[in-house]
Amino acid sequence: MGQTVLEMIGIKKSFSGIYALSGIDFSLELGEVHALLGENGAGKSTLIKVLGGIHQPDSGSIRINGKEVKIRNVPEARENGIGIIHQEIVLVPYLTVAQNLFLGREIAKGGRINMKETVQMAQEMINALGVNIRADEMVENLTIAQQQMVEIVKAVSFNGNIIVMDEPTSSLSNEEVEQLFEIIARLKEKKVSIIYISHRMEELFRISDRVTVIRDGVYVGTRKTCETNPNELVAMMVGRDLQNFYARDYNDLSKAPVALEVKNLTSEGSFKDISFQVRKGEILGFAGLVGAGRSETMESVFGAREYQSGEIYLNGKKQNFKNPMQALKAGLAMVPEDRKKQGLILENSVAFNLTLASLHFYMNGVAISEKKRHVVIDEFFKKLKIKAASPEIEAGSLSGGNQQKVVLGKWLATKPDVLILDEPTRGVDVNAKYEIYLTINELAKQGIAIIMISSELPEIINMCDNVCIMRSGRLVGKLCREELSQEEIMKYAAGGVE
Repeated sequence: MGQTVLEMIGIKKSFSGIYALSGIDFSLELGEVHALLGENGAGKSTLIKVLGGIHQPDSGSIRINGKEVKIRNVPEARENGIGIIHQEIVLVPYLTVAQNLFLGREIAKGGRINMKETVQMAQEMINALGVNIRADEMVENLTIAQQQMVEIVKAVSFNGNIIVMDEPTSSLSNEEVEQLFEIIARLKEKKVSIIYISHRMEELFRISDRVTVIRDGVYVGTRKTCETNPNELVAMMVGRDLQNFYARDYNDLSKAPVALEVKNLTSEGSFKDISFQVRKGEILGFAGLVGAGRSETMESVFGAREYQSGEIYLNGKKQNFKNPMQALKAGLAMVPEDRKKQGLILENSVAFNLTLASLHFYMNGVAISEKKRHVVIDEFFKKLKIKAASPEIEAGSLSGGNQQKVVLGKWLATKPDVLILDEPTRGVDVNAKYEIYLTINELAKQGIAIIMISSELPEIINMCDNVCIMRSGRLVGKLCREELSQEEIMKYAAGGVE
């Protein structure tokens, strides 16, 4: 065992009498990457908020370098060397990188901020971590990955020797993930200790030293990463073995009618000459690197983005959707990539969101039939196993997996013939993924044609009948189920095959 820099012992925290944490133990060693794993709602965020001074525990203690400390607020967490990089970036977009790094601790000379020294010191801090960003660049001009790097530099610059990374790769491309991992390696060399929260097993096995699993606010166990495997961790997370994580019954598509056909679709600057078809009961995958043009293609099919040329046929009938509502009424639905920005109205209830896209089904003249509406709310609340106290609870208060189920239910309520799913399991936990896969499988069995865009190749390989691969706005390959492998898909996606 190495030197222990952090111990959280018997941490309990309740909200309105319900325990979110029921006696959690967690420790962190010097220069270690310790992964924190659990389903959405397991208590990971609450534990981190206790460490970061946002929540006060009901009981339990925190020790840093063997000394018990009280962390009553965020400044006190910083004083104890704790820096938290939240999933949602909290930089000020209209300020420069340097101004963000020194926000609240400005370098002043003669009562005025010394911008020259601020930029110089900021650049030295950035360079020390090997990050390729200019200190005088406006934050709004940076990519999400670069903004995340700035957050890391900021956390370390407060003499942070305990850094928490909450789902740091959820919005990053493969290349950006590699850059992040290089920075993590540099931080380890500097003896910085990292708590790493992620649902992506392959990441945990690549960069973590230990993994702690919590479930329903209870400590389940800690394993050395080199002595465990994904199956054991999944069983610890969900309390049971998932015999077959991917749920798929394959349909005979030889006589299935074509539900959607796209011919030579082109949108200047986004994608060119895209042609494909998907049959009833088929799950057609779309793979490719970030920026390949997959989402843009589907947005054009759905009427949410203009295209210059090409043809779209839905159930054999030529369509020219001017907006998503026209597509919706014709039998096409799309679950968007970003559930918070495009999928949900977070401050409204689960019930409101579930029926938002299908209101035209419940109209009696100009009035909405509440009876019909509530039948649909109850149906999808139960069918999708949405975990919420009631359908009237605010959608923004749900875990990521349950928010995703609400978005899925919203579009299923429109009774589509064709359903487009853009990153349907991004940022959701293992059990929620499994339940979403079960739902997708049932929809395909019912004869709904499904298009699935996903950056997770195991998901593409195990759930799809056929897969289209895009690169730089072009369709560069089509593979059937028997041909699918990560290597084969990446050959096309990365440019090894023409």
